[in-house]
Amino acid sequence: MQPLRPRPTSHPTVTVVVPARNESRNLAEVLPKLPPVHEVIVVDGHSVDDTAGTVARVLPAARLVQQTRRGKGNALACGFAEATGDVVVMFDADGSADPDEIPRFVAALVTGADFAKGSRTMAGGGSEDITVLRGLGNRGLTWFTNRLFRTRYSDLCYGYNAFWRDVLPRLDLPRPEPVGDQMSWGDGFEIETVINCRIAVAGLAVHEVPSVELSRIHGVSNLSAPRDGLRVLRTILTEWRAARRSRRAATRKGAGDAGHTRGTAAGGPAVGAVVERPGPGAAVVRRSEPARVPAPRRPEVMTPAGADEAAA
Repeated sequence: MQPLRPRPTSHPTVTVVVPARNESRNLAEVLPKLPPVHEVIVVDGHSVDDTAGTVARVLPAARLVQQTRRGKGNALACGFAEATGDVVVMFDADGSADPDEIPRFVAALVTGADFAKGSRTMAGGGSEDITVLRGLGNRGLTWFTNRLFRTRYSDLCYGYNAFWRDVLPRLDLPRPEPVGDQMSWGDGFEIETVINCRIAVAGLAVHEVPSVELSRIHGVSNLSAPRDGLRVLRTILTEWRAARRSRRAATRKGAGDAGHTRGTAAGGPAVGAVVERPGPGAAVVRRSEPARVPAPRRPEVMTPAGADEAAA
């Protein structure tokens, strides 16, 4: 991960990360439409078409990065590791994301969000591509995630998002290393669900941004509603179980720390008086009994105020 700087109050620098595998024809149309930003990083997923040549021809200023393993998640992780902007935008190469919406996402971050999440179901959003079956599956998976993680997401399975780059350490996403064919958890299509779940566990402020999903320009999508739906469901359950284990381990540690205070000299803290919740953004809990680490709080979903204000 590249060095960070404090969040600017206006005009943050923006990195657009574009994972691409054999999307040469689509990149030829998508990249020239991107607004002027700090940097564009195209992550090539071992393409066998002319992806590299197309990037060099239509957007010479873009950086081309080769992903280290396989899968969309690994491609995004490689792009995130190379990004230097204050804000990172996740942008698909197939033409389904509208580049004119990028300023809305950036504006949401500048007005207080940690994570700006695109939503096709909000007023002003929509999709030219989603099928009835996929739409029903998305609604069910969104509802299930909201129940488990106590969130208020309106559109779980949508990958057009943006975030302050300084939140990446709190998400603990798979690293680009090691290089090879062995995939790590989060390397595949499940990455977007992993990010949404970990945003919830970290208690970050989420602002949903109305977004219209466009149709793929060229080629055929590899999406399969039954297969991908089951994969997302497994991801939700895996992430929820992992979060629950972490909470239990933290609770045991808190109880152990509280027990250690017994025998403290007179005037010392009471048992369980101060316990630090481990991990990024640790909160100090003051109790008169052995402290319990609270479940991840519901991310604050902000109203889309200022969504139409452009931020360079």
